[in-house]
Amino acid sequence: MEYMTASQAAKKWNISQRRVQILCAEDRIPGVFKLGENWAIPLDVEKPIDKRKKVVKKNEAI
Repeated sequence: MEYMTASQAAKKWNISQRRVQILCAEDRIPGVFKLGENWAIPLDVEKPIDKRKKVVKKNEAI
């Protein structure tokens, strides 16, 4: 299996490197592990859904 770093994932997912590190630390990315001070993220994993944003459905009142 191939892996990418947090900075590579940040560029791929168009988010900050710090946000990727937080997602890794919160165990929100499957298959991630730490090598020393660096995170190893599987290449084929998708960007996790951002739980900070509320998803409003079309027919749902705000």
